[in-house]
Amino acid sequence: MTQTIAFIGLGNMGGGMAANLLKNGHAVHAFDLSDDALARAQAHGAIPADSAAQAVAGADAIVTMLPAGKHVEGVYGGDVFGAAKPGALFLDCSTIDVGTARRVIDAATARGFDMVDAPVSGGIAAANGGTLTFMVGGTDAAFDRAKPILSAMGKAVIHAGGPGNGQAAKICNNMLLGATMVATCEAFAMAKKLGLDPQTFYDISSVSSGQSWSMTSYCPVPGVGPQSPSDNGYQGGFAVGLMLKDLKLATEAAAAVNAAVPMGNAAAALYQLLVNQGEAARDFSLMIEMLEGK
Repeated sequence: MTQTIAFIGLGNMGGGMAANLLKNGHAVHAFDLSDDALARAQAHGAIPADSAAQAVAGADAIVTMLPAGKHVEGVYGGDVFGAAKPGALFLDCSTIDVGTARRVIDAATARGFDMVDAPVSGGIAAANGGTLTFMVGGTDAAFDRAKPILSAMGKAVIHAGGPGNGQAAKICNNMLLGATMVATCEAFAMAKKLGLDPQTFYDISSVSSGQSWSMTSYCPVPGVGPQSPSDNGYQGGFAVGLMLKDLKLATEAAAAVNAAVPMGNAAAALYQLLVNQGEAARDFSLMIEMLEGK
């Protein structure tokens, strides 16, 4: 069933996601503070709006893809709740803290709206290609309504449980990814110092107990394994600054529930060092160069 969907937040991820909604026959009313982002969305067929409220008016569903919890809370509380028609569905695909996600969903529910938190995994290429994974928090009814829309933008849509559980799944997953990438980088750096050829080490570990996604799908060593940002000067991919953001969300959530995350804390400290060195925009697998002292 095609719907009219308001899409707010058309950055590197949101732009590709909105384009895939259009490819699947939905009408998209788009808004972003960036004129360039809005122009790109319009070029794909979206109808540009002058404000979030204008985009939302009359929409069957509203998708948001915003930088942080304060932006999500500000947009919904400032424009979206008041402008949305009765029965509209809200889908927040931003990666934010669990507490804010639950607070905004509670506010939507109190106003009679269904809402899910649906952060994504997969990066810019997956957003453009429509192959994202969505981790969704919300009631069964809200998830059932959201799934067809999310499926137009991704390859997997998984119900993680009640409100906020999508964010919980996302930050736990990315904490694991961040720590695993650090371990992969230090193993390759150590292997090199011990006289092992990186390709030989990859050939062994990729089929042994040390195998991980960070090694076999996203190898941090240039020229080893499938094509990855390491083969392009660590440009593109998943930025160091975004990994640090997710690790901070994870360690803050861990502290709030008294969960022990020593590896998560260590990974966050190491990515903070990379950011301090001015590398926030490069891919997070750049960690290997720091560990090698480059």
